[in-house]
Amino acid sequence: MAPKRSKNKAPPSDPDGMFAGMVVFFVETGVQARRLQIWKQRLQQMGGSLENDFSKKVTHVFAESSEALLQKVSRERLIRFKGHVLLYRWLEDSLASGQKVSEDLYALKKEPEGENVAGEILKPKPDHRNISSYDEQPHCKRIKSLPEDVEVHDKERRGDIDNGSPYQVSTIEGVPSSFPHTMSSITSSPEIPSTPDKDVNLSDSSLSYHPPDLNKNITQIFSKLIDIYRALGEDRRSFSYHKAITVIEKLPFKIESADQVKTLPGIGKSLQDHIQEIVTTGKLSKLEHFETDEKVRTISLFGDVWGIGPATALKLYDKGLRTLDDLKNEESLTNSQRLGVKYFNDIKQRIPRHEVQEVESLLKNVGEEILPGVIIVCGGSYRRGKASCGDMDIIITHPDGKSHKGFLSKYIKRLKDMKFLREDLIFSTHSEEDTDSGVDTYFGFCTHPGRELRHRIDLKVYPREIYAFGLIAWTGNDVLNRRLRLLADSKGYRLDDTGLFPATHGSGGKRGTRAITSLKLYTEKEVFDFLGFPWLEPHERNL
Repeated sequence: MAPKRSKNKAPPSDPDGMFAGMVVFFVETGVQARRLQIWKQRLQQMGGSLENDFSKKVTHVFAESSEALLQKVSRERLIRFKGHVLLYRWLEDSLASGQKVSEDLYALKKEPEGENVAGEILKPKPDHRNISSYDEQPHCKRIKSLPEDVEVHDKERRGDIDNGSPYQVSTIEGVPSSFPHTMSSITSSPEIPSTPDKDVNLSDSSLSYHPPDLNKNITQIFSKLIDIYRALGEDRRSFSYHKAITVIEKLPFKIESADQVKTLPGIGKSLQDHIQEIVTTGKLSKLEHFETDEKVRTISLFGDVWGIGPATALKLYDKGLRTLDDLKNEESLTNSQRLGVKYFNDIKQRIPRHEVQEVESLLKNVGEEILPGVIIVCGGSYRRGKASCGDMDIIITHPDGKSHKGFLSKYIKRLKDMKFLREDLIFSTHSEEDTDSGVDTYFGFCTHPGRELRHRIDLKVYPREIYAFGLIAWTGNDVLNRRLRLLADSKGYRLDDTGLFPATHGSGGKRGTRAITSLKLYTEKEVFDFLGFPWLEPHERNL
């Protein structure tokens, strides 16, 4: 009888395999032992070799994060290292696709991200970690300058923040707001003696997000369906197409059959059928039907106007209006909606990344002149590294916990004097009144210096102690925001852009009310860690 094969004996290595020539060092911090075992085994089976130490032979280093990397390897050695430093996800995605994917999306910086450094600056010393009290109001308090007839609904036209995301329970029509405001006041604010490092750049503009996007024939059609379903108020359908796009645009291969994507997350049978039709015929009958349906076409058009939601769009259609020119003469529109019509074509244009970077620099310089030490970050798709943005979301705070009060009014005046801010949509101040969690808000239109083309811009000023929650919310993306909210719910908490609050139990299995006091979490990473969600740098949040 032939001897039994040892169960522990690994399959033979393929010298010509996918990972041939790679000499790999694994930074094991933060990774489950079972996952490491599988990766090591697959790597060796496919021609790669392992080093137990960070030796001169190493060509590739894999780590879970920059922090984990620096715990194991000194910064000086990393600077001298000429090889590749990658996230473990590169290995996973390469194994999943059957070939080595581009390293561009997975390159790990050899020093901590600026955001983490700033997070430490914003974090109070232990002696100052006082728990602030929040007074809860029986109803959500809306921005007081909001016109009475501006609709409230779930929205984000450009796809940065989810339509119907759990972070978006109640948002103003046309206003991206990943978390609802439901808290009313801050009664104490611990002071922080430290000052921010002027070199800290929370937006980390050096890390761009460039997915392969080899399947634009599919993603462009899905993008049109997103807009249509949003305009119709069918947020769940819209979100399903958005989730599919975020998966498809990252694929390192051209889809030729729906069979290639049937095991991918977020792509069910219905979407597979759509994909098969597109790759076979070059078009999608569902989209063609929508585009030839006058009612759908008109409601979609009107729904793209800032301040007009599905209900208003339907009313306008029922009144016989069919074009933007018709809207210009419609007396029932609010001033904000009229501005949305007037600058409709302007704000439909994407803003190149380099222009957003210039604007962020301008905003930081002006802010520093008014309030030294102020922290100003451009969030949204810009902070996530995308090549262009639909609008600009600016998140602001000051590390001393008190100087942010009254800043927004002075800031807006200066920016208007410079003719940077042009037309106002919404302006509310709560920091000095200690209402709505002390968050000040401005929504409006701005122009790039030397131009008249309007862009949408939102300014949000947060107290330092809740800044991390605002930063997460306004960075996105929508898929991540939804996951974090659901994860918080599953652990008995309510998450929004003003904090993480224990939730009480309601009767009959229903959700109860939110507690008065938020947990004190001062950095984005602390929030991720508390929820048990793997840390993602901003450029990794295009889920």
